[in-house]
Amino acid sequence: MAVSLRGVEELIPQEEWLKKLQKSEKTGIPLRIKLGLDPTAPDLHVGHTVVLNKMRQLQDLGHTVIFLIGDFTSMIGDPSGRNSTRPPLTREQIEENAKTYYKQASLVLDAAKTEIRYNSEWSDPLGARGMIELSAKYTVARMMERDDFHKRFTTGQSISVHEFLYPLMQGYDSVALKSDLELGGTDQKFNLLMGRHLQQEYGQEPQCILTMPLLVGLDGVDKMSKSKNNYIGITEAPNTMFAKVLSISDTLMWNWYELLSFKSLEDIAALKREIEAGRNPKEAKVMLAKEITARFHSAAAADAAEQDFINRSKGGVPDDIQEVSVSLGGATEMGIGALLKAAKLTESTGEANRHIDGGAVRVDGTVISDKGLKLGAGTYVMQVGKRKFAKVNVR
Repeated sequence: MAVSLRGVEELIPQEEWLKKLQKSEKTGIPLRIKLGLDPTAPDLHVGHTVVLNKMRQLQDLGHTVIFLIGDFTSMIGDPSGRNSTRPPLTREQIEENAKTYYKQASLVLDAAKTEIRYNSEWSDPLGARGMIELSAKYTVARMMERDDFHKRFTTGQSISVHEFLYPLMQGYDSVALKSDLELGGTDQKFNLLMGRHLQQEYGQEPQCILTMPLLVGLDGVDKMSKSKNNYIGITEAPNTMFAKVLSISDTLMWNWYELLSFKSLEDIAALKREIEAGRNPKEAKVMLAKEITARFHSAAAADAAEQDFINRSKGGVPDDIQEVSVSLGGATEMGIGALLKAAKLTESTGEANRHIDGGAVRVDGTVISDKGLKLGAGTYVMQVGKRKFAKVNVR
């Protein structure tokens, strides 16, 4: 129960989950724990791994975890948190995204002990008759209690009939899999409760639901999201991953420890006491960065990333510096601002000039303060800020 409750937002109903655990211990039959993800994008970020971590914790206790890829439900489009109809994905997009999902999830889960399923297995054979019978098991009034539907209806925004099918189909997944527990983010609560309702309608013992908080992103404000550009992709390079973890605030670090680290709560509490007693919080952040980087790459890669970060902090050149070629186009020289833009180290010459004003631009280790500097043909190591480097071949 302590493992179940670590970092959770809600466990509903907790008393039923305790009974399921007791029954499992008595009979020796593992519980069936389900997580469904729609392959709406080809890559996962560490925010997605919050629920995967919980799955792994319960998996390590001997229970059966089911990684469900929503290839059928992706064609409907999850309306959760949406203020407009979500365009459904094509079959080709779904299949392409699904190829990478389980491979990435296996970096957290024990792949040999994970049951992987696709909800098209039972959703496609349901057919029109089955869909109508399923729709009869829930009322429109109850559906309109859902927060996003209610807001859209009261503000005159459209709701397509097919959107009502999404929570029904996700709930039916729990019936098909006979799940004992379903995990999800806090934004999935309505859909998870639908699973409980439909299991009862089909004469099954209802699942419990466990919601995990949405991980706050690198900015310390919004939930981790690619659209907010405050994320760490789990396939990002080790050096980038390590540096991004170190960029979070000392306060946010403890929340990340609870939700992302595999250290015990006792060990985390002891580390926190050491920091409060005067130990440098950066040391704790480095430990977290190495743990996360090692999980998605290797311990050796994490060590190398730490050394790379040290080199960058001292003004050194990282090992994985990219090489870029820039053409003078017949001219003999190019302005530093235009050169930085051409090397894709800045988005524009204006941004380059702002970095120069801030003392954040180096060429061959020398800080550049002259925005009028021009460089001719040659090879230069260029740096913008602490993280952006390139070996620029000017021709």
